[in-house]
Amino acid sequence: MSELHIGGHVDQVDPIAEATARKASLSQFFLGDPQGWKAPVVAYAGGTAALKAAAAEAGVDLYVHAPYVLNVATTNNRIRIPSRKLLQQTVNLAAEIGAKGVIVHGGHVLKTDDPTVGFDNWRKCVDRLDIAVPLLIENTAGGDNAMARRLERIAMMWDAIEGAGGSDDVGFCLDTCHAHAGGEELANVVERVQAITGRIDLVHANDSRDIFDSGADRHANFGDGEIAPDDLVNVVREAGAPVVCETPGGADGQGSDIAWLRARAG
Repeated sequence: MSELHIGGHVDQVDPIAEATARKASLSQFFLGDPQGWKAPVVAYAGGTAALKAAAAEAGVDLYVHAPYVLNVATTNNRIRIPSRKLLQQTVNLAAEIGAKGVIVHGGHVLKTDDPTVGFDNWRKCVDRLDIAVPLLIENTAGGDNAMARRLERIAMMWDAIEGAGGSDDVGFCLDTCHAHAGGEELANVVERVQAITGRIDLVHANDSRDIFDSGADRHANFGDGEIAPDDLVNVVREAGAPVVCETPGGADGQGSDIAWLRARAG
């Protein structure tokens, strides 16, 4: 493969400087509080236009992670409806800064719910969403009624979404920690995901603090967790997609992981 297109999840104030500090070619960040419901904002000095121009000049691709509170699958109207609104606002602002994609978690339904209701809620969301930049659904680590923990659930969700207008603009983000902790073997996960979605648009390359199928979403630096280093490298090689390290340690920790991965998979 060509030189690895890789970066980290960074502070939103200056994602260009953060990429430079990591010797990276992309940055992923939030547009506001990841645990809040306020409308997204651009924290970069000079605002939206300045960030878009600075990213283009520096050759840094931007990816936006949607807030963690979003859950468009849920049957709870007081969560689902605001989630759709905030997701649209996030996609709109991401388009304004020239982002390459918006990453969003698959969400979940309530313990007593039929999961097919959640899949249909995803279909309705995609059908009504103006997808100005690619929407990348990310697999998650835990939850018995999660939409995107197990590959069989992801397959059911994908079948539902394919019935929506705009589904061609929905892609997939594969998180290695989430797959490992969610009980999916990394040895052939790329092949199995691509058989379902037809694509992997982004890889979140993270080691896992916890054991296989733990359900725990706790990232670790490469070599400090439970994932075999060769498995991490092989996922990145086989996916052939841009990579985001969401590992601990800020610029130093992520910078070391980026260099480690680039030396082996780039």
